[in-house]
Amino acid sequence: MTTFLATIPSPDQGVWQLGPVPIRAYALCIIAGIIVAIWWGERRWVARGGLKGEVTDIAVFAVPFGLVGGRLYHVATDHQKYFGEGKNPWEAFAIWNGGLGIWGAIALGGVGAWIACRRRGIPLPAMADALAPGIVVAQAIGRLGNYFNQELYGGPTTLPWGLEIYDRVDPATGLKDELNGVALDHTPIDIVHPTFLYELLWNLGVALLIVWADRRFRLGHGRVFALYVAGYTAGRFWIEIMRTDPANQVFGLRINVITSVVVFLGAVVYLALTAKKGDREVIVRGDAEASETGDGATPAGGAASAGGATPAARDSGSADTTGDGTADDRAAGDRTSGERAVGDRTTGDRAVGERTTGDGSSGKPDEVDVKAESRTVPDTKPGDKPD
Repeated sequence: MTTFLATIPSPDQGVWQLGPVPIRAYALCIIAGIIVAIWWGERRWVARGGLKGEVTDIAVFAVPFGLVGGRLYHVATDHQKYFGEGKNPWEAFAIWNGGLGIWGAIALGGVGAWIACRRRGIPLPAMADALAPGIVVAQAIGRLGNYFNQELYGGPTTLPWGLEIYDRVDPATGLKDELNGVALDHTPIDIVHPTFLYELLWNLGVALLIVWADRRFRLGHGRVFALYVAGYTAGRFWIEIMRTDPANQVFGLRINVITSVVVFLGAVVYLALTAKKGDREVIVRGDAEASETGDGATPAGGAASAGGATPAARDSGSADTTGDGTADDRAAGDRTSGERAVGDRTTGDRAVGERTTGDGSSGKPDEVDVKAESRTVPDTKPGDKPD
């Protein structure tokens, strides 16, 4: 009885009917994760010098691509559920019943992000670095959906955090329905390892790791994203081995175990190859594009490169709201809050080419950089003069 009281109960159900409309906890968790990823990614991107709203623009492409990719991976690796004698191939499109492979979601979502970045003139590695912590937190939130679906668990355990599994049935017919049914009897049929919870906690740990590493080492050129991939796959490897749900196997191992190893090695190789690329990129925007946005979040193209530091996130309203070291970026050069000098110029009379921007009345420069570009610049310390 003591063991029973110490274990984790499963929800009675994962689907609620709002009239004829089913409200699915799994879908709500996925949506909540996407919202968090976009919100946090937006803040990190602006802090790196990007424009407010660009992450949302990228998400318009990346999210649909990611959902399709995640479903394609699931169907490809669990094809026996949908194809063959007695199976209904149309069930492959029933994404609301669960079944999204993170590998396919990230891969095809990355294709969508690449297309959107090319359209906006944004360097994809820099965008990926800004999005990485939010993505892994979104994955953690999504794992709560597995909890409501009573799925993705491991073998039996007597540990105090074991998960109680109940029989779920259709209340109208009394027939077993694991996905859409309700637990009428709360006597557990098994107590198992909550592997979805292990992955949830691991993902949150990876988010903390990459935010710390990004702030400490000023990672750039896609290295934050690569570190996220390496960290996630390292955890997925041992968690996947614990799972007991049916899965196709390769060389006697679950296919996701093999995928974890291959993707982990790829991420480590990328980190090694980009180790000498230098400091984090600076996203530079032209004056013309900044004036079109009207939000004051984008510095002049010359201002970003002159001080050798990441531009401030002027919309954030604080020195460092993203936890990725933007406060240090804003302290570079001789700039202060009252007089932000760029070279020997101040914001009151900040010359760009032959014009000044203090009063907004002068003409346009000869050339204006209207696309985002990435520049690698050395660290500067307070008091140093730019070259």
